[in-house]
Amino acid sequence: MSRPFFDETRQHTLIVVKPDGYARGLTGEVIRRIERKGYKVVALKLMQASKELLTAHYTELVERPFFPDIVEYMTSGPVVAMVVEGDRVIEGMRVIMGPTDPTVAPAGTIRGDLGRDWNSGNIENIVHGSDCPENAEREIGLWFPELTA
Repeated sequence: MSRPFFDETRQHTLIVVKPDGYARGLTGEVIRRIERKGYKVVALKLMQASKELLTAHYTELVERPFFPDIVEYMTSGPVVAMVVEGDRVIEGMRVIMGPTDPTVAPAGTIRGDLGRDWNSGNIENIVHGSDCPENAEREIGLWFPELTA
């Protein structure tokens, strides 16, 4: 693998600032919280997610009735994808992000402080983060194929 800035002795995770977070100018705040925790952003790009990428990423949700809504939401604007490195970074980022539903996410978490629920089924929860090492490796490969060549 060609990962020039990675410390392969540390854990890596994929973090995506979703279109709502980018549109609201929250990318810097998300990165600030990541770095304040002592984690390191080792790859970052601004991009437009494609339906093909999202289908591969959310493979377990493709047959669910709400999948088209996810695609519409995630393709509604640019996203910022990043690889974050650190000791136990997957677990740590899950704590920093808070629960998926921003209405139950505690204050002090990204989703608790910054997420929104419009009571329409449209939850804007700012970020995605990998949930386990296997998914982190798979997701990094999808969003950063240039790092796995």
